[in-house]
Amino acid sequence: MQSIISRNGCETPEPVKTEVKGSVPSWLQGTLLRNGPGLFSVGNSEYNHWFDGLSLIHSFTFSNGEVTYRSKFLKSDTYKRNIKANKIVVSEFGTMIYPDPCKNIFSRAFTHLQNVISDFTDNNLINIIRYGQDYYASSEVNYINQIDPNTLETIGRKNYRNHIALNLATAHPHYDEEGNTYNMGTAIIGFGQPKYMIFKVPADASDKNHKKSALRKVQQICSVPFRSSLFPSYFHSFGMTENYIVFVEQPFKLDIVKLATAYFRGVNWGGCLKFDQDDMTFFHIINRKTGKEISTCFHADALVVFHHINAYEDDGHVVFDLISYKDSNLYNMFYLENIKKETSNFIQSHKSFSPPSCQRFVIPLNINKESPRGSNLVTLTDTTAQAILQEDGSIYCQPDTLFIGLELPGINYKFNAKKYRYFYGSRLEWSPHPNKIAKFDIVERKHVEWVQKDCYPSEPVFVASPGAVEEDDGVILSSIVSADPSISPFMLVLDAKTFKEIARASIPTTVHMDLHGLFIPAADSS
Repeated sequence: MQSIISRNGCETPEPVKTEVKGSVPSWLQGTLLRNGPGLFSVGNSEYNHWFDGLSLIHSFTFSNGEVTYRSKFLKSDTYKRNIKANKIVVSEFGTMIYPDPCKNIFSRAFTHLQNVISDFTDNNLINIIRYGQDYYASSEVNYINQIDPNTLETIGRKNYRNHIALNLATAHPHYDEEGNTYNMGTAIIGFGQPKYMIFKVPADASDKNHKKSALRKVQQICSVPFRSSLFPSYFHSFGMTENYIVFVEQPFKLDIVKLATAYFRGVNWGGCLKFDQDDMTFFHIINRKTGKEISTCFHADALVVFHHINAYEDDGHVVFDLISYKDSNLYNMFYLENIKKETSNFIQSHKSFSPPSCQRFVIPLNINKESPRGSNLVTLTDTTAQAILQEDGSIYCQPDTLFIGLELPGINYKFNAKKYRYFYGSRLEWSPHPNKIAKFDIVERKHVEWVQKDCYPSEPVFVASPGAVEEDDGVILSSIVSADPSISPFMLVLDAKTFKEIARASIPTTVHMDLHGLFIPAADSS
């Protein structure tokens, strides 16, 4: 298993037809774009971390019951520089690159100076996101790369900093029913007071010829100051309801001084993140229409979160579901030296792995200041989550644990920001590599699974049936790779309601395990 995750992938630049067994619904028309690391060495140089690999973008196009596959490396500036040099020359999250010691002293000094003023890689390997009608490969830095969703060609990179004052931005935006995109970023240096930023790109931000950047119409909704200017909270995603943005300021922090001096200390950027288990987690609830934050201090015990599942408002409460960990060891498990271990050794060395826990937090919006101290202000009857009024007027939140051992969550996105019943995800049991897909029913607190021996699924993506009313009326799509050489990679199609396989499309070429992606209905990609 470890070898199929850490080996170099290769491109399939022209569409190849798959062999379909079963029946792909005729209504399923569109393209599933997927992104993830695909190249882990260049020449004789290797990356240290799985999240460093050069981006490989995949497309699975569904048309009239048939499925075609293609893939291309993102032709980022980072990719082009590395390939031209035939070695890794641009630093990544877990791999710091130093100048050739054979260069003369002036050249070396100049390279050191460039690295103090951090200019991050544009190897956008995490997700595919939409601004206006334009599609971008995205990671968490100031660069994103526009791609053509049909050909997978790289159109060119865009710099957030040319349009809004931030150094980092998430690869997990939200989209509202009008097609507007909401995202969050961090302004660390060069933009005055350090702060977290929430911004919006309108649905009509693209020009007809796709020549001008959709980011040119970006609107800042609000900013939230850091609690500590030298230790901003790391965040990978956030929550959104009909009226509010939910930002979790977690004690998993970026050490700014360490980041600024990492190059000289021989520390990679990943080494600049630290988890402070003695600190608290703070919840910011911000009105996304006015930009005003609710002034009450909402807090919880220390946790680490990468992925939000969903959030909604219910009878005077904000309810948000996320996947939390008790520590930050997950990142360490993805160092390639760990991934390459034999399964039994891997399990042995990571027995202390904190499993992902799907948790529900509930924030009461209408707080009666006269309520007795120590009382639970949550009045919803379908959850055990609590919000306890403290002596100082703050609210201490305790979660309702929904499910243990699931990551890479997905929902029927038509229910994003609304009360919902089902979420889907990859089961993580003994390792960070998923070997099952699960559907969880929040009302019944039950789950069902799809599993096949030696097969490893990617993040499940829900696509609703046309005119669907019921939340789970649709299909689940997941790209599957196998450690068994006799099993070709395949696109799995499950009936989301029954979780039974209705089709699989076997792909006659190699496919690499990916991270995140986006389904684009046929009408939207033309």
